[in-house]
Amino acid sequence: MAGRGRLAGKAAIVTGAAGGIGRAISLRFAEEGAGVVAADIDGAGAERTAGAVAEAGGRAMACACDVSQSRSAKAAVEAALKRFGAIHVLVNNAAIWVGDASVVDLDEADWQRAVAVNLTGAFLMSKHAVPAIIAAGGGSVIHVASQLAHVARPGRPWYCATKGALIQLARAMAVDHAAGRVRVNTLSPGPTLTEKNIALYGGIERVTAEMGGRTLFNRLAEPREIAEAAVFLASDESSFMTGADLLVDGGYLAR
Repeated sequence: MAGRGRLAGKAAIVTGAAGGIGRAISLRFAEEGAGVVAADIDGAGAERTAGAVAEAGGRAMACACDVSQSRSAKAAVEAALKRFGAIHVLVNNAAIWVGDASVVDLDEADWQRAVAVNLTGAFLMSKHAVPAIIAAGGGSVIHVASQLAHVARPGRPWYCATKGALIQLARAMAVDHAAGRVRVNTLSPGPTLTEKNIALYGGIERVTAEMGGRTLFNRLAEPREIAEAAVFLASDESSFMTGADLLVDGGYLAR
């Protein structure tokens, strides 16, 4: 894997890499030649992802990382530099789910946890990784947002707010770091068939019935389909894109 591909010679950190979209991105990046740091608060899950990359012939290391803590985020960046010597790509995919509730009923601690991981986590990882990306000659930062960054659903104020904020964070970072050849974009997946969504809705059939029908294709995305878009944003194919949001939602917003 390492000698060829659209990401050959690059090193990437992917947060939330233990499963779902993060795991799929890690595997696709490695397939395209990148060295991958699979970072997740679930250290065992990160190890499984790194192991899957290695089994497929790629280069990867696992890193237990709590993105909501500056020290942990900094340690992940330092580990990546020690292992690969440089960082070219950062994917801020880590996020948590705190449950449906309006702002009236939402527990304040849940709001704070959602902001700490979904938004502040992207800030902290970027804070520590962007200087390394600049030092490497530039690269790509990708914040994983959502179609719900654009439209609302009942009971999701914490989710819509944090994901929407990632889009503005990307735009501000794009303005600040263009001179350092750092491109910053968001990737907004629509409903995706991840382990978390299957568990949340109580099975594949139920999540497909509830969420699949909201897309024009009457199905959910496979994690690999979202990962393909991440490869595009990480590679030189998107060299003239920055401050943009790439929506991969199966037509969810087209209705």
